[in-house]
Amino acid sequence: MTAGAALDERGRRTLRRRAGAVTGVVAGAALPSGCAAVDLPLAAVGPGADGAPNALIRPCGDDAYRGPALDGRDSGAGDLVTTGWDAQGEHTGDAAFPLFAPPARRHARHRGARRPLPDHTCTLSFGHYVTGDSYNGVVAFSARDIAALRPGQVRPTAAP
Repeated sequence: MTAGAALDERGRRTLRRRAGAVTGVVAGAALPSGCAAVDLPLAAVGPGADGAPNALIRPCGDDAYRGPALDGRDSGAGDLVTTGWDAQGEHTGDAAFPLFAPPARRHARHRGARRPLPDHTCTLSFGHYVTGDSYNGVVAFSARDIAALRPGQVRPTAAP
């Protein structure tokens, strides 16, 4: 191989490495970080391996959050919450648990039935409130929405 050919090969390798690095940075920037905008889908629901509904709460990084709650409303009863739970205080870290049985350390206050009810729309939510860096995790769903998912799938959107 000549000196010119070796230089060209090194140049091509360097160019490929730089292109790969730029592609990685652009792809990383394009992925939603889950920490920049208000009302991101940082809460999700779905069936567990046993088919029972599960909740997932995932704040940004180590952020503390307040008010995790599950509110179930009967479609015919207006805005009246008829089932669910709420937990007061500050919490940290990701949490995955049975939808109607939040971890005991959260000291949740339960309301009504502890199972999905027909003709109910539920909302799982939590909030991170710090001046200039606030966001909520919210997901709305029905028992029918969860039943339509396979184990391991989640409904992470805010629309019922």
